[in-house]
Amino acid sequence: MASNYHLNDGTNNPPRMELQQSWWAMIGLGENGREWTMEEKFERIAAAGFTGISATMPAEQDIEEWHRLLDKHQFTFSTVAFPSSKSDMQSILEAVKQFGRVQYINSQVMDAFVVGDEAVQLLQDILEASSEAGIPHFIETHRGRITQDLLRTTDYVRALPQLKLIIDFSHYIVAGELDGTSSRSEAEFDVLLQRTAGIHGRISNGEQVQVDMGKSGDHPMARHFKRWWRKGMQNWYANAVPGDVLSFVPELGPPGYAITRLDEHGRELETTDRWQQALLLKQIAEELWQEVVAEAENKSTVR
Repeated sequence: MASNYHLNDGTNNPPRMELQQSWWAMIGLGENGREWTMEEKFERIAAAGFTGISATMPAEQDIEEWHRLLDKHQFTFSTVAFPSSKSDMQSILEAVKQFGRVQYINSQVMDAFVVGDEAVQLLQDILEASSEAGIPHFIETHRGRITQDLLRTTDYVRALPQLKLIIDFSHYIVAGELDGTSSRSEAEFDVLLQRTAGIHGRISNGEQVQVDMGKSGDHPMARHFKRWWRKGMQNWYANAVPGDVLSFVPELGPPGYAITRLDEHGRELETTDRWQQALLLKQIAEELWQEVVAEAENKSTVR
C-alpha cells in the first residue's frame, strides 16, 4: 500500500511479522579471528531464518552486489535514514527510488536540539514527502535524535496522528535510568506502543544501552522488554488488515554499544557472543508473536 501510515505487501495474506537482521549489527562478526565476508554474512542471516535485512543505503559501487545477494536469498530490504530537513528527505527518497526494493524507511531524525513546534513541523514535512513518494516511513525512538526522550516523543505522537514508530525502548531506559517498574513511564510507553509499526530488539538497563541477556534471556530487564514488545505487537495486530507487515529487527551494535574488556595484549574483546544473542532475540520475537496471534484467534472464536 502506497502510504507512509503502515506497511502492506499488497496481498490478501494474514497480517504477518517480518524478521530482518540489522546489517550494522553484523559489523565485526566472524570466527577464528576473521570477520565474515559480505556473502558469508548473508548466508548466516538466511540460514538463521531471517527473511530480510535492515541497513543504511549501500554505496553506489556496492549496489550491484547488494542486488545480487538480496535476489539470491529472496530477502526484503528496509533502509535506515538520518534526515534533518525536508530537502534531506527528498534526496533520501531519490536514492531509495534508484536502488529499488526498499520495503520501508526507518528514520532517526536529526537532531536532539530540535524541539517543540519546530520538531513537529519537521516530522510532518518528512512524513508528507515519503507519503507523496508512496514509500512507507516510520520514525525510530532513539537518543541523540529528535526523539531524544520519552516525554517529547509522546508529545509528537499526540500532535501527529500519522506518526508511526519503530519502537526501541532501550534508548529511553538507559537515558532515563529506568528499571521498568515506574507507573509514570509505563503510561508514556503505552502511548508510544499504540503507534507501533516495527520493533528493534535490544535490552538495556538504566546504565548500559546493550546488556547480556544470558543464554535463555533471563536478564532481570528481559521480562519488561518482552512485555513492551508483546504489547506493541498486540496493538499493531488489533488494527492490521490483510497484507500488513510488522517488522522485528534484532539490533545489537558492535563496540561501543557492545560491552567490552581488554585482554592481556590490550585488545578489545566483546563480553558476549553477539550473533547468538541476536538469534535469541529472534526466538523471543517469534514466541511473542505466536502468543499474540493465538490470543487474537481465541478471542475471535469466542465471539
